[in-house]
Amino acid sequence: MTDRPDTQSSSRWAIAKAFRLVGWISFWTQLVLGVVATGIFLVFRIQRSGTQAGNPGAGFGIFFAALGLLTLAGGVFLAFRYTRIGKQLASSNGSNHPRRMETLQVIRLGLMINLVGMLLTLFGAQAISGSLLLKALSVPQGAVGFSPEQLSRLVQPIDVLVVQANINTVTAHFAGVVGSLWLFNRIQK
Repeated sequence: MTDRPDTQSSSRWAIAKAFRLVGWISFWTQLVLGVVATGIFLVFRIQRSGTQAGNPGAGFGIFFAALGLLTLAGGVFLAFRYTRIGKQLASSNGSNHPRRMETLQVIRLGLMINLVGMLLTLFGAQAISGSLLLKALSVPQGAVGFSPEQLSRLVQPIDVLVVQANINTVTAHFAGVVGSLWLFNRIQK
């Protein structure tokens, strides 16, 4: 007789540990980047709400960026769900363990939500960066004095921050995709 744990219990414990670790890393990465991006978009919206100045194409981009942030909320929830699955797998109560197919479905859902969110955010980033390019190209070269209307056509620092917010959202979705793929790979071993 040996005192070694059986291999099934040992591998379940290792998978549970992986779910908790990857879940927490993915959760906090997505949450922090999402909160920063949301804050930037709110500041942009407040700053632009009083004026009609700016670029009309940015509205389309902001719409897709907002959709990307909404899907990021789903990604954050599923990352937290990974931690709960890890906790269930680590419990000694065998009836509490999630079935393998249920776990794979949650991972697939997390992967799909983050991929769709990344796609929506990339659409937004393309529209925003394109409108900023048009805005920058519309400024006459070599102009020294600007009227107030001409100043509104210049690329403002908040416009660049919106691009940064989009990059944060794409990075957050990427973290969710990497976490889901890593867990999927870990379960398939």
